[in-house]
Amino acid sequence: MRFPPSFLDELKARLPVSDVVGRRVKLKKSGREWKGLSPFQQEKTPSFFVNDQKQAWFDFSSGKNGNIFDFVTQTEGVSFPEAVERLASLAGLALPRTSREEEQREERQKSLYDVMELATKYFEQNLASNIGAQARGYLSDRAIAPSTSLEFRLGYATPNRFGLKEYLGSKGVSVTDMIETGLLIAGDDIPVPYDRFRDRIIIPIHDQRGRVIAFGGRTLRSDVQPKYLNSPETSIFHKGSVVFNFHRAREPAHKAGSVVAVEGYMDAIAIYQAGIKSVVATMGTAFTEDHIATLWRLSPEPLICFDSDRAGIAAAHRSIDRILPLLSVGRTFRFVFMREEKDPDDLIREKGVEAFKNVLAGSLPMWDVLWEREIADTDVRTPDKQAALEQKLYGLMRTIKDPIVHKAYFRTCRMQLANLFWQVGKSKGANAKETSPSKLVRDRLKLSKDGPRHGLQRLLLGMLVHYPDFLEEKQDQVLRLQFAPELHEFWESLHRLLIAEEKLTVQSIYASLKRDFYEILESIHGEEKDGRPWGYRLLQRFPTLKHDPSRDFISRCMDHFIAIIHLHELDDDIASVQFDAGQPGGDVAMERLLNLVRARQETHAEIQAEGLALAEEANALTRIWSSDRTGLQVAP
Repeated sequence: MRFPPSFLDELKARLPVSDVVGRRVKLKKSGREWKGLSPFQQEKTPSFFVNDQKQAWFDFSSGKNGNIFDFVTQTEGVSFPEAVERLASLAGLALPRTSREEEQREERQKSLYDVMELATKYFEQNLASNIGAQARGYLSDRAIAPSTSLEFRLGYATPNRFGLKEYLGSKGVSVTDMIETGLLIAGDDIPVPYDRFRDRIIIPIHDQRGRVIAFGGRTLRSDVQPKYLNSPETSIFHKGSVVFNFHRAREPAHKAGSVVAVEGYMDAIAIYQAGIKSVVATMGTAFTEDHIATLWRLSPEPLICFDSDRAGIAAAHRSIDRILPLLSVGRTFRFVFMREEKDPDDLIREKGVEAFKNVLAGSLPMWDVLWEREIADTDVRTPDKQAALEQKLYGLMRTIKDPIVHKAYFRTCRMQLANLFWQVGKSKGANAKETSPSKLVRDRLKLSKDGPRHGLQRLLLGMLVHYPDFLEEKQDQVLRLQFAPELHEFWESLHRLLIAEEKLTVQSIYASLKRDFYEILESIHGEEKDGRPWGYRLLQRFPTLKHDPSRDFISRCMDHFIAIIHLHELDDDIASVQFDAGQPGGDVAMERLLNLVRARQETHAEIQAEGLALAEEANALTRIWSSDRTGLQVAP
């Protein structure tokens, strides 16, 4: 219903904001304003202010503000038209007249509500009578207390095909009205319309004002399908926009600040009876945009409870796609999955309400469920498959219409993708039972004393001393590396020698470097003395060099070791930029993080391939050298 602006202005003029707010909040005069405790948050110091001159209220603790209509919709969980109706009644104003067509439609709906009320009373009477003994026994077995049965107005439909039809007919209700409300089954091929609900427990379904608009029926016989039967769509019942128990849950949900949504109405009744009053049910229908909007009227972060079986998880996943476009700042969902394939009703009966509360306490943010959905059983070990996952997730993020939420989800998505790809890259070696990124390093080098990282730095510098003709060729690559502090000073001195000397030899390096570096020279290379050759320490680290390898092999080994050292540095860079990338405004850091992760993957793949090739060549060199020494002919 649309209201003329003049009517809304008249309402605001007749109802001071302090009068409307004062019905829920204890206010005290403070100068020209009124103040009190926030109705939206727990607080001890008043931060809620009302200004009648401005016709507005302000809640500084929650950041909310508005007029009298906003206050009623947000504190009572009603729609705008309902808020206007309530305030009009409070002000003693009649609602503006609508068109004749609208009036006729409203009158027609009123009569249908009367029909549903009569049907509800009929079902209630059946349950209370002798004919309802078996139904009462079923409710007792489900641990539904008589007081709960009365509160929810549970009833019973007899097996008689015309029981309800005859009762309503005796009250003057036409067959047309019975058919329009979905109480009778009719059709061109059905000569005589008959009762839709027969031999079933009847659960009335109410609208947000508490009027009965439909019924759910639970069969008492195991051989009858469906187990649960709902009223069909009617002019007063739209399944996709109704949640069961909304009118009872509205006030408890606003007080608790949360609401639990379950699938079935029997679960909702059991949870309500156990003391959790802010509970509703979607009645097993597909999760719709109207359901989402309705639940957000009860809580900014509803908890949706699903079974943990395949069907429940699939339903949760489908609901995410519905919710994503509608997300906004302060409005989201959390997901709860029942363990051990138990319904909430079963869990409460077997282990008590605390067990169910523990399940609720383990609720998951929507992003976590979305992330698990997308990466479950997804192979991301190759760049093309990583790109496919990245593209799919970014496509989902683009469906979020709210720009602030979109940006936050996009940032989180990129962050977790980077972490995932990094971890996948790091785990490849571990899965292959490798302790380093290279088979050559694992099989051919002795680095246990210094560890693979510093050991490779010492090895590389030792090789540059042993083969000084490579210094000029490799200097640009080596200059980009980050050595350990003591090795960094050594490399700088060695590089200065390269610039100063026209021709370097092993002997000139030993003669020209400061004596301060002699200890490092000895540890990474080793001076000729006592019958030991030049570079005896280096040869201990890399015994293959004893076998007179080719210049190409030595050059490729140096490049390989440089790449591994660079890989360790990439890991350091990734770790350092991760925090910044996860912060608000960290877009630049996030882009750098993704680039670093991609660079690491490419470097790791190159290292693995080259390491295997070099290890095979090193093995061949060893076999040839052994055959030369023994006189045997061993094929490479």
